Amino acid sequence: MVTAVGSQTPVTAHILLVDDDERLRVLMARYLTENGFAVTVAESAANARDLLRVVDPDLLVLDVMMSEETGLQLTESLRADRAPALPILLLTARGAPEDRIAGFEAGADDYLAKPFDPRELLLRIRALLRRAPPGAGVTGPVQLGEAAFDAARGELVTACGRIRLTGAEAALLGVLAARPNQVLSREALAEILDMDEAGERAIDVQVTRLRRKIEIDPREPRFLQTVRGRGYILKPGP
Repeated sequence: MVTAVGSQTPVTAHILLVDDDERLRVLMARYLTENGFAVTVAESAANARDLLRVVDPDLLVLDVMMSEETGLQLTESLRADRAPALPILLLTARGAPEDRIAGFEAGADDYLAKPFDPRELLLRIRALLRRAPPGAGVTGPVQLGEAAFDAARGELVTACGRIRLTGAEAALLGVLAARPNQVLSREALAEILDMDEAGERAIDVQVTRLRRKIEIDPREPRFLQTVRGRGYILKPGP
């Protein structure tokens, strides 16, 4: 079963909600619709796969403990098949640290344990959408010298193998790669990535870490450059 839920409120983004608990699915869809989202619901991973062939949601909210194919299995499959990466928020009744780790290893962007306050669900969705604005994804590999940035996997691909980036590194590089040769201020980057009041300093820290992975000499960056007094710019190239 696949159902589209309408809204009288101005729509901010399209969410695909997948949960085999009908009561919870209906309640979440209603709440998100009332808060300005276009919501499409599916009761299983198979339904979600069918739907993803014809619609392009901005974010996927996915229950982990489903019969047949679990949310973790669907997440792993989507991460292997889809580019750019679709932001994924996992929901589960299992909130132990090892369960959260499994979710992130599968490729989830965030993880929320049941039962939860609907307001927290809303805040997490909004944060993910700010981190990965609709339509702003990277559609293919971004060449950075001998390495290529794989946005879907959050990795750098080199002749020696793949280098896994942290979530913060991949998010920052994804924002810059989606706007090549464009200067972005620290303030703008912190806002897009939904960082706290120390965000501008955190941006500097992430830039330093990224340079260690993509530059031959981080002290003289070729790809991720500083534009004095303005911010940072990514200049892809061979």
